[in-house]
Amino acid sequence: MREEAVSVNEVFERYDVGSEVFVRGWIHRIFKVGGKIFAWLRDSSGIVQVVFDKGVLNNVDWESIERLSRESSIGVKGVIREDPRAPGGREILASNVVIYGYAPPFPIRGGEDIEYLLDIRHLWLRSRQMTAILKIRHTILQALKEWLVRNGWWEVTPPILTGSAVEGGSTLFEVKYFDKPAYLSQSAQLYLEVLIYSLDKVWSLTPSFRAEKSRTRRHLSEYWHLEIEGAWYDMEDVMKVAEDMVSYAVRKTLEERRKELEFLGRDVKKLEPALQTPYPRITYDEAIEILRRKGFKIEWGEDYGADEEKALTEEFDRPFFVTHFPKKIKAFYMKEDPNRPEVVLGFDLLAPEGYGEIIGGSQREDSYEKLYNRIIQEGLNPKDYEWYLDLRRYGTVPHSGFGLGTERLTMWVAGLEHIRDAIPFPRWRGRIYP
Repeated sequence: MREEAVSVNEVFERYDVGSEVFVRGWIHRIFKVGGKIFAWLRDSSGIVQVVFDKGVLNNVDWESIERLSRESSIGVKGVIREDPRAPGGREILASNVVIYGYAPPFPIRGGEDIEYLLDIRHLWLRSRQMTAILKIRHTILQALKEWLVRNGWWEVTPPILTGSAVEGGSTLFEVKYFDKPAYLSQSAQLYLEVLIYSLDKVWSLTPSFRAEKSRTRRHLSEYWHLEIEGAWYDMEDVMKVAEDMVSYAVRKTLEERRKELEFLGRDVKKLEPALQTPYPRITYDEAIEILRRKGFKIEWGEDYGADEEKALTEEFDRPFFVTHFPKKIKAFYMKEDPNRPEVVLGFDLLAPEGYGEIIGGSQREDSYEKLYNRIIQEGLNPKDYEWYLDLRRYGTVPHSGFGLGTERLTMWVAGLEHIRDAIPFPRWRGRIYP
């Protein structure tokens, strides 16, 4: 039987009761009642109930229907009927069936621990939970890209293999590149800085790699990094890009993925304040004062971690910026504040509800001499950065940029407990399956 298939969603939204349709998918649940077999058939768009009645099926061996089990793949031709007991209030009374593949007993029955589910990630991704998350992730990524293209930013494709560090040597993954050492990219930033001299405003979405030993609810060793760089942009300019882009992504997700958010149990009202910009801004100095009031023992000049970020987020109901960090705890390429040289023109954008940093950015140092000295101070080899320094020798301009962790943004928007569920195949220390 060769038929033109419709999606499950179309059964509910496009076709009337009494229409004959052909749908394909996988069996999510199957059970027998009163001599009939009922199956919940799923595809990427949703779930519909299918009824197998021996007296209605045309030239179908009933034994082949009885052999069906969860995750068997089938095609079903039948008539749409109303049934308030079925998911969505409709079902399909099957008249013909194509069986593409039977399945043995499925190894996920419910109640399994997370380590077990990670060991069979290739099957857990079929769950309704993961399907909802992946759709939310898709919409977030599409919205971010859509905003950038609409606002005149050029997409570029920087390399993944690099010859030098961006964020520091301690988190580099070293690989052998023919007869020389190379590294998996920590960030596309330096390459994006090259490209602003021809395209003004550029962005990329690439994997980034950090060989961090930490295994926390917010860290991955491989993640998808959306980065932008703009010529003539100062820190305030690029912060406005960050808040407008995030606000747009949240708005599109609320418009297009409310059903998936609610299925995950996300309180969508907590996302609504993020639609309003500008986002609040506090300085690092103010952040330290807030943390001290909350009982944290932290000195000026110290970096703060997840616990401190969580405490700061309790002060806000929407994303907020922390700006002007001490120079000694930030990367060599960040520009000094001309009015206060001990701090840099850098910022983090933190998500509320304890989720913490989702964006890190800065105005970049555009002085050749200052950048060269910073490279020396950080113990790096200037020869490795000659090409980067050339950008300051040949027509330097003020410029700024940031990097957005798409999994962290997805984690917050979807209200997830752990970042591992914000990406199909999570990677961190000790785990690379499958």
